[in-house]
Amino acid sequence: MLIQAQQSQVLLIDIQSRLAPAIFDHAAVSQAAAWVLQVASLCEVPVMATEHYPKGLGHTLPALAELIPSTAIYEKIHFSALREATIANALAQAQRSQVIVLGTEAHVCVLQTVMDLLAAKYQVFVVSEATGSRTPENKQLAFSRMQQAGAQIVSQEMLAFEWLEKAGTELFRQISKGWIR
Repeated sequence: MLIQAQQSQVLLIDIQSRLAPAIFDHAAVSQAAAWVLQVASLCEVPVMATEHYPKGLGHTLPALAELIPSTAIYEKIHFSALREATIANALAQAQRSQVIVLGTEAHVCVLQTVMDLLAAKYQVFVVSEATGSRTPENKQLAFSRMQQAGAQIVSQEMLAFEWLEKAGTELFRQISKGWIR
């Protein structure tokens, strides 16, 4: 099963100002998330984000928030984003069967959201570099569990090349030129 831009939507989970510094290698996770959001925009893939209890954990990192429509950033209190009706409805209204997931923490909110997405019959792809936890062990355990449940763990370049489908296009040149980094 390949990832198709016209069937995809991106869900950024909880990369927030007060949580991000606690994430292992947080700068790399945030940079990879920004890269995915930029490529999604160029490929016309809709994006949305969640903020878990922003009063306590702060809002989405500004560098990421500027890449997401303000109307597509949703507050949540449940660990699983799908347990919030507004988020579940927004995902359903996009009428896209593939959800590209990235964010923090892999073993809590990302894991629980992925499990609920799979139960709702979405095809789920988790971007490795753009997903993090406070410890590498928790990230790996989460990836193993998500993979066993049916999610696919992908790299950011796997995602981009599958969205692009072929070389030689203006979009390919635009994205591959320095890979937007």
